[in-house]
Amino acid sequence: MSILIKKAIIVNHANISKEPQDILIERGVIAKIASKISDPADKTIEANGKYALPGLIDLHCHLREPGFEHKETIETGSRAAAKGGFTTIVCMPNTNPVIDNAKIVEGILKEAKRVGLVHVLPAGAITKGEKGEELSDILELKAAGCAALSDDGRTVYNSQLMRHALEYAKMANMIIMEHCEDPTISKGSMNEGYYSTLLGLKGIPDIAETMIVARDIELARYLKTRIHFCHISAKRSIELIRQAKAQGVAVTAESCPHHFSLTEEAVQSFNTNTKVNPPLRTKEDVEAVKLGLKDGTIDCISTDHAPHAREEKELEFDAAPVGMIGFETAFGLAVRELVDTKCITWSTLVEKMSFMPAKILGLPEKGEIAEGKSADMVIVDPQKEWVVKEETIVSKSKNSPFIGQTLKGLVETTICSGKISYQA
Repeated sequence: MSILIKKAIIVNHANISKEPQDILIERGVIAKIASKISDPADKTIEANGKYALPGLIDLHCHLREPGFEHKETIETGSRAAAKGGFTTIVCMPNTNPVIDNAKIVEGILKEAKRVGLVHVLPAGAITKGEKGEELSDILELKAAGCAALSDDGRTVYNSQLMRHALEYAKMANMIIMEHCEDPTISKGSMNEGYYSTLLGLKGIPDIAETMIVARDIELARYLKTRIHFCHISAKRSIELIRQAKAQGVAVTAESCPHHFSLTEEAVQSFNTNTKVNPPLRTKEDVEAVKLGLKDGTIDCISTDHAPHAREEKELEFDAAPVGMIGFETAFGLAVRELVDTKCITWSTLVEKMSFMPAKILGLPEKGEIAEGKSADMVIVDPQKEWVVKEETIVSKSKNSPFIGQTLKGLVETTICSGKISYQA
């Protein structure tokens, strides 16, 4: 199928086209970009000066399948991702059974191919069963098609085991994505501080995150290996990462929209959709996340899309599971909170949500709109405001604290491998 996009402003990480451009897609590849293209196409999309961005790439999400299909499936998650403008997503391994062997990886890839809406790349578990006791067969996971390694939801707490994981990952040319949380001091429901005391909820101190960040920076420095930090939320963690980068340590990091859009004050509602891990933190932490995105300390924005069934979240705050959905709100939150406030530019937004994730995963054909690149892209109306409504959420779960809020930047069309996977 061929698609001709007419009069789109192309936004890449390095520049924005000065004039509207036509984009011709053929056989899943961007075949031609010019001010005017007259070639015939099976479908024509009139962009009319709207923005064309490379398809968004989410390094960190939960599709719940296998084992928790009542929360989300590969199909429903893929539909939600496509609606949010994502064309490539990395699903975390804390399923049931855990993604720690080739058979499970193959099953996920087979189902993702059947659905065919977005590229689904599984992250394999660092340790068997995510128990932190014995390494998974990393080379087997690589051969089966895993794009990364993570025990997300849990830290690899044994430092010697983490050392071996980094060494094997280096041999396999894979990235370790670390969930930074010291389990011995992370025993609460929200950020530790004034509001946890006020609300009578047990708090999680920011050092639960920063202690693991510091340890893993030292491991990466000593071993000369890469490491990627998931959902960074604390100011001190960002300071440590900034210092490590300045010293040449091969560290990358992500943060999530809820960590630059909400503070711990949101927990006063006792809305369990504000219960996340790491927890919502202080205004100072939120500003540090924004600065980290602005100055490049934080390399990318991920969703940590974490669906839960309604009855699971309708419990008292302490008993409810952590996590919120994020595929369908991530882009709108980034535009509202970062671009509209002039914290970052549109090109930097593309860098954080497409180019750098592609670079971290080693996907040179993605993350940029250019001739010869994969035809993964999203057409958005940059000025369109829209309201998050529960009835229009396509994710199987609806656990979002942003329902009822007005966001900006509407995804109109998502194209994955040259095929339309979503159209408003």
